[in-house]
Amino acid sequence: MSHSLPPLRTVDFDFTLPEASIAQSPAQPRDSARLLDVRPDGLADRQVSDLPGLLEPGDLLVVNDTRVIPARLHARRGEAAIELLLNRSEGGGTWHALARNARRLRPGDVLAIDGAPELAPRVVERQEGGAVLVDFGSDEAALLAALERAGEVPLPPYIQRPGGPVAADRADYQTVFADRPGAVAAPTASLHFTPRLLAALEARGIGRATVTLHVGAGTFLPVRGDDPRAHKLHAEWGEIAPETAARINAARRVVAVGTTALRLLESAAREGGTIAPFHGLTELFLLPGHRFRSAPVLLTNFHLPKSTLFMLACAYAGTARVRAAYDHAIASGYRFYSYGDASLLRREDSAP
Repeated sequence: MSHSLPPLRTVDFDFTLPEASIAQSPAQPRDSARLLDVRPDGLADRQVSDLPGLLEPGDLLVVNDTRVIPARLHARRGEAAIELLLNRSEGGGTWHALARNARRLRPGDVLAIDGAPELAPRVVERQEGGAVLVDFGSDEAALLAALERAGEVPLPPYIQRPGGPVAADRADYQTVFADRPGAVAAPTASLHFTPRLLAALEARGIGRATVTLHVGAGTFLPVRGDDPRAHKLHAEWGEIAPETAARINAARRVVAVGTTALRLLESAAREGGTIAPFHGLTELFLLPGHRFRSAPVLLTNFHLPKSTLFMLACAYAGTARVRAAYDHAIASGYRFYSYGDASLLRREDSAP
């Protein structure tokens, strides 16, 4: 028996956010950020440092250990200025990138990189939407070293840095779990964690498992069409090791730290709700109507209007409940987006 999907319109995920609500720097210390506890029976204003008391012994946090690379490069092709935002490694030294001024590029063009002339990447292919494939050569270690020297932290456009990222952003836009280089955006829910908070969670008997999803530049792209189902997400590379999947399946309750961890878990979830090992690309777009199989609890930041991440939150906890939470957050002065505050959501079909 087939069930028709409910109608979805992009405009239904719009809301007005005062510019003053957009955080330009993280809370100090990070775990002092505000936390809106969104429960089926109401809302409670807390701090991220309260998280151990909101969870139970035996719960398992699933965190993303991706590391943000300085992925924005300034380049030239002859006299033409080109900006490259590395998006995803395709293997063998080839990267999928978003290029500003991409119309000036042709396959075979060799680019000069400001601050790293030894790179000399070659354009392999030009794709739709300003995307290009660029070959940097097979020495990945040399590329990562050159990025550290010549690349910029790829801050999202709503964090205003007229002169480019400042020195503090190198540390501020990196999570305490960051280990495996490859992301061009931070898994921002994890930005709130500190050694002090991790020690308190451990003392409470709350475990931690690590997965990897290299967040791509597509996370910043708004949904432009009238029907969000027509929007295509950029593929992102992820991995859940077999031993990690086994730990997740044995856990009392799984708490996904961030939408990136949740997307990966849902990409690997079997019909019965267990998690399979995963290694590869995911393009999973989580919209209202999706039946979630993993993670009854989600820690996530407050997201942009009409964004895929706001739609994910609505799909997860229920559109009416999430809209009420956002209305409360805006009225109560919560800070939004990457450097902003957090919310604790329960899956709509799970117990409180």
